[in-house]
Amino acid sequence: MNYKYNDSNRNLIEFVFENEKGNPFFKGNMGEIFPNIGEDKILLGLGKKNEFSKEVLKEAVYKLIRYIKSKDIEEISFIENQFNFKDKEYLLSIVEAIESGIYEFDHYKKEKSLVKLENINLPKNLEEYKEDLDELLNVLLGQKLAKDLVNLRSNDIYPETLANYAKKELEDLGVDVKIYQKDEILNMGLTAYYNVAKGSDNEPRFIVMEYLHGKDDERPYVYVGKGLTYDSGGYSIKTSDGMKTMNSDMGGSGTVIGAMKAISKNKLKKNIVGIVAACENSISGRSYKPGDIIKARNGMTIEVDNTDAEGRITLADAVNYGATEYNPELMIDLATLTGAVLVALAETYTGAITNNDEAFAKVIEASKVSDEKVWQLPNDPFIRKYNESENADIKNTGGRMAGSITAGQFIENFVENTPWVHLDIAGTAYLSAPQGLNQKGATGVLVKTLYNLAKNK
Repeated sequence: MNYKYNDSNRNLIEFVFENEKGNPFFKGNMGEIFPNIGEDKILLGLGKKNEFSKEVLKEAVYKLIRYIKSKDIEEISFIENQFNFKDKEYLLSIVEAIESGIYEFDHYKKEKSLVKLENINLPKNLEEYKEDLDELLNVLLGQKLAKDLVNLRSNDIYPETLANYAKKELEDLGVDVKIYQKDEILNMGLTAYYNVAKGSDNEPRFIVMEYLHGKDDERPYVYVGKGLTYDSGGYSIKTSDGMKTMNSDMGGSGTVIGAMKAISKNKLKKNIVGIVAACENSISGRSYKPGDIIKARNGMTIEVDNTDAEGRITLADAVNYGATEYNPELMIDLATLTGAVLVALAETYTGAITNNDEAFAKVIEASKVSDEKVWQLPNDPFIRKYNESENADIKNTGGRMAGSITAGQFIENFVENTPWVHLDIAGTAYLSAPQGLNQKGATGVLVKTLYNLAKNK
């Protein structure tokens, strides 16, 4: 997409609030589109004026771009900011909506999506924010990478290929990508993670991405993404319908890899480490079983109550590695972890658990700047008791009640008192229906939040 600053009136987009035009054929409902061909304009509805917000502007422009994609239109133009936004905010909102609207995952389609729209004319007065626009476009490249990785199916994305993608996308940008295989994983003491991985013929890959371009004495932020490239549920097997979208169970790793691309593409002078324990949860004679007791990297024993609660077991070793090897200032883990978070927060909010209110305040501030919705769940000591085991140090499920909370509290046992925030993206990483600036499928959720968190470190 070519963005120009030239005050063109070619296919001018005119924003209109509801009933503002008095046109019987165009009411101005949010996202309503009316080509006014005689005046070389396209009217775009914004809905009720008293309900207008930046989110409404983005969604309306997104709907416009989805419409234009199917038309023989090569160029559109936007008028100067007519709202109470800062000009930079206006520019970045429009461009994010355009880039989101253009995105189409057609990797497996014989007929590829052809978009004739090439040129976007922006008001000349916005040219002073060109550096901000370039920064945003790099962040959105990271978000697009996350979407693509999560949308690809498990016959294309498995531990080896996920590791290869990370190396291919990041190494030329100044990220040191280290990939560890089976024997190294065991030698590193990542035994709980390996117990989940050992049932699959696709062997695990432990991926560590170091972007260390800050001060020598600066403690890093560590981002850990759940990397289940496919989850059958193991012996606690999922239904057939439940398995169909389990290519998306590596949504956390997609977010982390995408964020590392955004951070390195924009050459932030920060120290950030990304970690992914990539594997499959499959069924074979080698697979771990309900009732097994396994040992984690920190020496704790885990009773396997349900093999479909595997992500938290892999994360236990991954966060422990991050905590002990890097002594981070802050650690974030992201995971498509529980169905319970969808019951609580639908596909709109990411659920969060933390051991440190100051750490969470940084995350929530970054999420608000990024227009990504995060909701804190209570880390209540009483609820932690549901994870207690009669036979081991801890159990990998706490039962039906407070499932998202107990999953996060399980991971907390392995963070070694590091300031930590757990983000459950099971609802927000992969949509069952279009919402906001996303179609059905992968969203690249929280790439922007992780980027802004690193930027403001």
